[in-house]
Amino acid sequence: MMTKTLTLTATLALLAGMASAEEVRVYNWSDYIDEELLAKFEQETGIDLIYDVFDSNEMLQTKMLAGGSGYDVVVPTGTFLQRQIMAGAFQELDKSKLPNIDNMWDVISGRTATYDPGNAFSINYMWGTTGIGVNVPKVQEILGEDAPIGSLDLIFDPANMEKLAECGVYVLDAPTEMIPAALAYAGMDPDAKSQEALDKADEIFTAIRPYISKFHSSEYINALANGDICVAFGWSGDILQARDRAAEAENGVEVAYNAPSEGALMWFDQMAIPVDAPNPDAAHKFLNFIMDAQNMAAASNYVYYANGNKASQEFLAEDVIGDTAIYPDEAALEKLYTVTPWGPKEQRLLTRLWTKIKSGT
Repeated sequence: MMTKTLTLTATLALLAGMASAEEVRVYNWSDYIDEELLAKFEQETGIDLIYDVFDSNEMLQTKMLAGGSGYDVVVPTGTFLQRQIMAGAFQELDKSKLPNIDNMWDVISGRTATYDPGNAFSINYMWGTTGIGVNVPKVQEILGEDAPIGSLDLIFDPANMEKLAECGVYVLDAPTEMIPAALAYAGMDPDAKSQEALDKADEIFTAIRPYISKFHSSEYINALANGDICVAFGWSGDILQARDRAAEAENGVEVAYNAPSEGALMWFDQMAIPVDAPNPDAAHKFLNFIMDAQNMAAASNYVYYANGNKASQEFLAEDVIGDTAIYPDEAALEKLYTVTPWGPKEQRLLTRLWTKIKSGT
């Protein structure tokens, strides 16, 4: 009788342990959330949150298209999301489990529908632009007071780049961001994928390649903040983080961000649930938690990126909602462009071109 009681007690304890061990696994970009929100989610739901990070869409896509990623929530950028939806990598959202979805901003949802029709598979987490970060005094010292810090001329005019090479220029190691920028500079459709477009981008990059210090998608933040480089072509929030780090360090570095006057790429990072997510119910709870107005505001206030949650705007810090580099005015918003995914054949050509550009051959 005692043995049976002990066995029953042990079984109940095991079951209790299993019940309390519910977890949700999230895979997000690095340096992309206020970690206090992660603790808050666990406290409010009792669900253990396993939070891992990546630093490129390609890294995430490799996991997603291989299947069995083991994650419940992932955060691809719009063009990659679209490709992964077509590959059957995600499950449709059960919006009955997402009451906070009413907080989302129709202006952004209308644009993300380009990648996810009806926003059936994803919600917007953050959005922003790709543009130019500069160490203002350094660039003006080299190019003069009228340096074109808000124009693609700064990056793609070889005469400017030859001079800027002495203080350092980094650009994103992201062909789907950089090739459209080169095409915009040439007055072409940034979403063009023809051989003519690729040849033009090749010509533009070949002319400036000797003056590019590094192709990297994250190192430019500290390099710009520390004064190690004077120009970076990167993501808006990253450059604004560099600006704030420099200000906090009081190191004499003044960083500014500008979306190019010729037009800037508008990107969207979307939260989605893999089709084979181990715990889709907990994934929905996480998405609903993120869509809470105050939680979403806390995330934006921490990372200095705009979000697609209209209700969050009343809780945003003034230096976030009031900064047109983060939340562009209507006129600037009209000049932002989006791009569509590259098909398999086009992607191979793009990859080949980007390898050639980076190697300088």
